[in-house]
Order: sequence, then C-alpha cells, then structure tokens
Amino acid sequence: MLRLGEKYGHLAHRAGCGCHNPELHAASRRLETLSRRGLLGGAAAAALSGMLPGQASAQTAAPPTRILFREARLFDSVAGTVRQGAQVLVENNRIASVDFSNAPAPAGATVIACRNGVLIPGLIDAHWHTIFAAVPLPILLNGDPGIIYATSTAEANRTLLRGFTTVRDLGGPVFSFKQAIDAGLIPGPRIYPSGAMITTSGGHGDLRLQTEFPRDGGRLSKGELFGGAAIVDSVGDLQMRIREQLLQGASQIKLMGGGGVSSPRSPLDILTFSEDELRAAVAVAQDWNTYATIHAYTTRAVRRALAAGVSSIEHAHLIDEATARMIAEKGVWLSTQPFLTMADAASQTGPGTERAQQIFVGTPQLYGFARKFGIKTAWGSDVLFSPELTPRQNIMLTHLSNWYSNAEALQMATARNAELLGLSNMRNPYPGKLGVLAEGALADILVVAGNPVEDIKLLEDPHRNFAVIMKDGRLHKNTL
Repeated sequence: MLRLGEKYGHLAHRAGCGCHNPELHAASRRLETLSRRGLLGGAAAAALSGMLPGQASAQTAAPPTRILFREARLFDSVAGTVRQGAQVLVENNRIASVDFSNAPAPAGATVIACRNGVLIPGLIDAHWHTIFAAVPLPILLNGDPGIIYATSTAEANRTLLRGFTTVRDLGGPVFSFKQAIDAGLIPGPRIYPSGAMITTSGGHGDLRLQTEFPRDGGRLSKGELFGGAAIVDSVGDLQMRIREQLLQGASQIKLMGGGGVSSPRSPLDILTFSEDELRAAVAVAQDWNTYATIHAYTTRAVRRALAAGVSSIEHAHLIDEATARMIAEKGVWLSTQPFLTMADAASQTGPGTERAQQIFVGTPQLYGFARKFGIKTAWGSDVLFSPELTPRQNIMLTHLSNWYSNAEALQMATARNAELLGLSNMRNPYPGKLGVLAEGALADILVVAGNPVEDIKLLEDPHRNFAVIMKDGRLHKNTL
C-alpha cells in the first residue's frame, strides 16, 4: 500500500477524507504495481483497460439495473425551471424515462424516495486539471509519479463527491488516469482530456528548470516527459505534438496563446504562437474532427486566436469591449472563471500574486461583456496546485450569482457546459446526452436537499446538501 507519510499526508486530507475509502486503497495497490514508465506512458492505458476481465464479464451477464427516483422535484436545465412531482427511472447507465404521473415502479426497480429534494444533472467543470489541481507545483516539478498519482486519485474521488460528474481537463498527463476511472479502478468524474498543453518556448506551460537550459536538440524537459506540456517552436513540431495528443485520445487540443498567472517567467502581456502557427494547429484539430481551445488573457492574444479560427477562448479577463463583441459575432465560446479575490487563487505566490490581482479587476468587466453581447459562455474553476484550494470548486460556481440568476448559473454548469463538450464531435469519449435530465441521457444525477434555484449556496456544502450522487447509473453516495 502506498503511504503518504508525514511529509505529504496533508495532500490527501486526512480528516474524513476519501483516502479512507476502500475503493481508493484498492486502487492504490493496483497503481503501485505499474512501473514508472508504464504509468506515464501509453502502455498504461492498455494495462488498465484489461485489469478487470472477471468484473467486465460479470457486468455483461448481469440483468439490467433499474433505479427509480420518486417524490422529487426536477430541475430542467434547458428551461431553467423546477418542476414538481417528478420521477426518473434509470436503467443501467441511461435515463429510461422522466414522468410526472406518479406511475408505479417497474418490477425489480430499486426505489429512492427523494423526500421532495431537487434532482439536478451532474455538474460539469469546463476547465479542470485532474493531475495538477491538488498537487503543489514543487512536487509536480520533482516528477515523482507515486505521490502525484496517489494525491490525484484521492482528489478525483473528492471531485466526484462534490457533485462534479464530468470535467474537461485542459492540460496534464491524464490519459491513463482517465482509463483507470473509466475501467472502474478508481472513482472519479468523466474526463474530456486535452493531454499536454501545447506552448512555445517561454510561453505559459514552459516550466523548465534552470538546469534544462539551453535546450539540447530534441531532448525533452521533465515537464514534457511527464506529459504536462509540449514545447514547440516550429510548425512541424507543433503539428506533430498535437497529433500525438490526439493519438493518445485527446478530445480537444489546448493551445497556450500568451503568458499566464502561474508560470513565473511568462508575463501576461506576451504573445506566443503566430497567427499562421495557430492556423496550422486549428487545421490539425479539424482534420481529427475536433477543435482547439486557447489560453489567452489579453486583447492581442484573443484577437490573434479569433483570426486563426479557434473555437473556444479560455480566460480572456483582460480584453476590451470591441474584442468581446468580436467573440460574440464569430460565435466562439468563452470558457472563463469568476476569479474575485486571492481566496480563489491562494496557491499563487511572487509574480503570480500580482498577475492574479489584474485578473480580479478584469473579472466583473468580462462578465458584463458576456451578458451585454450574448457571448456563448461556459464555466470552469481552473483550480491549481493546492489541496486546500480544491474544495472551493463549488464556491467558484456560486460566484456566478454575481452576474447570473441561480437558474442561469446551474444551466451554465450543466446544459451549457455540455454544449461546449459537444464540440469534440467525433473525438467525444462519452457519446450521449450530458447536462440534462431527459430520456436517453447518461445517468449523472444529484439529489439536492433543498432548491438551489432558490438558494445557490446549497451547492457550497455538497457533503451536507447532496443526498445522492449518481454517475453513469452508479450510486457513489446515497444518504436517503
């Protein structure tokens, strides 16, 4: 059994945390059997997908599982309303029916009486970093896969128990980790993976150590070997590294169009890729029937990305009004985060603190633009490098109530975010409807003890207020 010890024990939230979950202990034992290279490489995915043949056979032979939610109210994430007297039948991993007739339960169904709780779709975080969220940057740079993946395993379970059944992972070595979740080895949300962040030398994501300069031909840095980033300075290398992510199962491509908050040597004002390079990157993604999204804060970075044909902009907190109008006119998605104070970015130090302050100033203006011009807007939390910060994922969602109604905030974290995920087209790893409670949709369901349309703050305490958490038809929590 992998043990964190005193030095790293805080990373797993000892008190009442998911690391005492027997599923996680079993997962750690399985992960420990993998070699360092196997865990990080493509071979791990094949190994993980075949580790439970007996269980897979048993599932194939088992009769359909039926679970009926009764005595419930239902949040319609398309209309933004709550309907009374609902019951939802789940069969295997899909919603078989939604009705308001109080029809009798089908034979053999397990009935969950919801006590007038509100059913909402599983929450979706459109900007999450599965491997980077809970692990401090110094430990990531050290590159010890044992502690990194043990910490991320515990955090994946906590993410799910916060009600997030799906995340769009926008950078990190997550392919094998996704395979482990999909195979049932560890509990966690569905992952739409980007793989390595594609950047230039000096761009956000270039976290090379001083000992790794100057670049030695084609030798890769620690961060590149780990799968966190791909540093490219020619069109040929750019195309190759994008294709490598797609080959490993990327559902979309993450490009770094400028500097960032958490990369100390990459100022916010810089530009990285040229317009021609961005066009080449977008073309590769389109050739694979998916899309490219880009990290960009400033007016110059966003305008260059729009000219190159990207489908989604991440952040954009420092843009001007004319650029916001351009985003709306082109029908490009804005995937952004309601960063308000250092409480939302407590892991930042040094230059990161100063840059974060600039973002806080830009946040209200950006959401004002989004509302004024009707920009297609997605929500994400973008939590990084802090086990203390990850529990604020839900609070980052409720920050939306500064600009949106409670119903609109819920819609953004469910049906709207699901629309953005749909841009992955043929590379969608989970074909099926997400973000809605409707017949045929994937069965990701939360039962909230109370009405979040009336009180969005209920989402801030999932341990207390989420009575049921179901992902893919499987109950991960049920206190009813």
